Amino acid sequence: MTVAVLGGGAAGFFGAIACAEGNPGLRVVLIEKTGKLLSKVRISGGGRCNVTHAADTPAQLVQHYPRGARQLKQPFQEFGAVDTVRWFANRGVTLKTEPDGRMFPITDSSETVAQCLLDAARRAGVEIMTQTTAERIELLAEGGFELTLSGTHAQSLPVARLLVATGGAPKTAQYDWLRQLGHSVQEPVPSLFTFNVPNSPLKELPGVSVPRARVRVAGEKLEYEGPVLVTHWGLSGPAVLKLSAWGARRLHDLGYQSTALVNWIPDFTEDTLRQHLQDHRGPHGRKTVVSNPLFGLPQRLWRTLAEQAGIGAETRWNELPAKLQNRLIEALLRTALPMKGKTTYKDEFVTCGGISLAEINMQTLESRLVPGLHFAGEVLDIDGITGGFNFQAAWTTGFLAGRAMSQVRAVK
Repeated sequence: MTVAVLGGGAAGFFGAIACAEGNPGLRVVLIEKTGKLLSKVRISGGGRCNVTHAADTPAQLVQHYPRGARQLKQPFQEFGAVDTVRWFANRGVTLKTEPDGRMFPITDSSETVAQCLLDAARRAGVEIMTQTTAERIELLAEGGFELTLSGTHAQSLPVARLLVATGGAPKTAQYDWLRQLGHSVQEPVPSLFTFNVPNSPLKELPGVSVPRARVRVAGEKLEYEGPVLVTHWGLSGPAVLKLSAWGARRLHDLGYQSTALVNWIPDFTEDTLRQHLQDHRGPHGRKTVVSNPLFGLPQRLWRTLAEQAGIGAETRWNELPAKLQNRLIEALLRTALPMKGKTTYKDEFVTCGGISLAEINMQTLESRLVPGLHFAGEVLDIDGITGGFNFQAAWTTGFLAGRAMSQVRAVK
């Protein structure tokens, strides 16, 4: 009996391994159209691989998924972050937790994770076919599928079960082959991207970062708080990336043309900030405004905001006119950055969209429309914010799909 997995990424490998380990009598074939296996695993986290996020309960995990949160509650009960840590530990890979909750291998090398998956697949007897494409998938009358493969391993391959783990795709046409199997697709749009600000008032400050700021999209109910990084093309950092995930569809509808408003000191309101500056004037009246940053803000950022408020280099606090102080308050609480386009975050392309979850049994990841057809990973309409959440969804859906495939020897 043969089962097949399409896609040599995180979800595909996890599914293939779970299936092969769960039923050693099955022939499990993993098919990857390129010559590269686990490519996203290798590049993620700056080459360190953010495997998962420290979360003890499904309730903690699901808060970080703009799409799929409700449907992932039960799957995370079956295989959550704690299970992921144990799975890798049992195979010789120890994970460590960083202060922000992200979890990496103690080697700080993504190759450790990739090699672990390759070794586990090999030990379980998974057959791996690279540079091989499933050109055609035919549903057989007696159940199962006939795959027409081209490339290095060209052949007709009958399989009892099929797991699709081909990842997210940026163009809707790339899902047509799945539509032909009867499934509907939530239109794919980008998620996890940075903001292009070609006319940024901060363009001379690339590399400047603030550990906690609030970024809001003008006129929308979209905002996120966290670290912000000024780049040569605009604005980045975890707050921006997470905001892009939660606002993926709305920002797409806006054509990525809007205004980002940055509050560099989110603990302050306009009233409390004005009072704070007033209190500051007394003991520090003879200090120049531009050269003496407040609130722990970087010197370069403070200087730029003060200068753009019209404050001269020699202006002292006790000489600061109310009009210029008001401009400074506005700059600190609402720096306006005209967004014109987006930039993919490093090489980690994540899509919002994919196979509709209404058509999937989330306990087995099996199609409700096509018996024997399973899905896992980013091909589903599931996506998380940065921090290891997309990998966790891949491990969970891959594991449950693989386990279900291993338990059924043939389609009835």
